This record gives sequence, structure tokens and C-alpha cells, in this order.
Amino acid sequence: MPAPFRLDGKTAIITGAGSGIGAAIAELFADQGAQVVVCDLDRAAAETVCARITADGGAAMAQTCDVGDGAAVTAAFAAVRARCDRLDILVNNAGIAHVGSIENTSEADLDRLYRVNVKGVFHCAKAAVPWMLAGGGGAICNLASIASLIGIEERFAYGMTKGAVLTMTKSIAIDYVKQGIRCNCVCPARVHTPFVDGFVARNFPGREAEQLAKLAAFQPIGRMARPDEVAALALYLCSDEAAFVTGQAYPIDGGVLR
Repeated sequence: MPAPFRLDGKTAIITGAGSGIGAAIAELFADQGAQVVVCDLDRAAAETVCARITADGGAAMAQTCDVGDGAAVTAAFAAVRARCDRLDILVNNAGIAHVGSIENTSEADLDRLYRVNVKGVFHCAKAAVPWMLAGGGGAICNLASIASLIGIEERFAYGMTKGAVLTMTKSIAIDYVKQGIRCNCVCPARVHTPFVDGFVARNFPGREAEQLAKLAAFQPIGRMARPDEVAALALYLCSDEAAFVTGQAYPIDGGVLR
């Protein structure tokens, strides 16, 4: 029997893969045999992740992409298609955050989040689905959030966008279930990434440890998730072992939902 969760012979595009959760997914998928396309707005960050993958014997290529720009996504996928003969997996990981209630969320804030978190998933899935159909199917994994499932204090705009990711996931799943494309989403609670460290340092100078402890305490398990833990769930959902799973939202939340 082959080892479980292998991705040998598969090509995977991961957006926002220059750091954090996206980088962890790219590195794990490459370890499991996939040819990985590391997409990120930051070319240098994408190339750094690719260098780590290739140094470990994996296959990876960097691709610059602004997921909020439809024309840029079309061009990026065309560039990848010129180098890869198939697309088996898309992980829509790229996203941005915002802290605030409706009272202190501006229209510009809403537009900024919508452009990346909602239109970014739309643009990339729209580019991927025809390519997957031509190859007989594929798997899409969207990074949603625990905020897709419950209200979280001071996350008005962010929760709105992640709710949209959840419903896009279910729509894609039902539209293509007969055509070999599966679509699921992962709903993490707080994840300890370099972004979180940077956000805390900028907004809570001198109180970083206190704020990180507060973020950790949100999860009953008493800590934030690690990026590699989220990557492991994404791997399952994109592997052949999950062939019977589509249209689902998987919390990875340290006990928040109970």
C-alpha cells in the first residue's frame, strides 16, 4: 500500500505562500511529493520559500501574484500553465486582517478586505476550475476562519469576508461535485504567525507578552495554533484520502466550538 497523504505527480498552487500558514502548506505539500507553485505578492518571500523546498529535495517555483487583481491572476495562472501541464490542487490562503467593530470600520477598510479575502478567492478559483476540469478534476482548499462560523469581537469586516469564503466553498463544491472537483475550507482560530507577532509589536509596544497571552487564551486549549498544524489539515483535504469529502468547513480551533 502507498504511504497515506502522498501528493506524488500532483501540482499545487498555494496563494499567500511567502510566509506563515501558506509557507507551511507549501513546504508540507512539497515534502509529500507535490510540485508546488509558491504564489505571493512579495516575490522575494516566495523565492525564499522555494529555496527552502528545493534545498530539501522538493520541487517548487515562485510566482508573483496580486490575488485581488483579476487580470494579474489570469496572467499568473497563464505563466504557471506555460510551465506545468496540469493543476491538481489550489489552496486559497492569501488574506488580510482587520480589527474593529462596525463603528470603527471605514468603507475603505471594507473594500480593502473584500478585494483580497473575497475577490482573491473568486479570481483564483475562477482561473483554476477550467484547468482542473480539463485534467479530470482536482481539489480546492480555502482558508476561511472560525469567524466564518461564529461572531468574534472586533472582527466585523474580517468576519464578513470569511463568511463569504465559507459560502463560496459550498457553492463551488455543489456546482462541480459531478465533475471531479472537490472544495472544502479550513476554519482556524488564532494561529501564531509572523504576521501576529508584527501586529502585536506595532499595536501593543511594551505589552507584547500580555497581548500574546490574551490571544492564546481565546482557545480553551490555552495556546494559538501552529502553521504546521493548519497545513496538516489542508494536506488531508487535498489528498486522495479525502476523496469522499467536499463542501465542508473544518474548524481547527483548540476547542472554541464545543
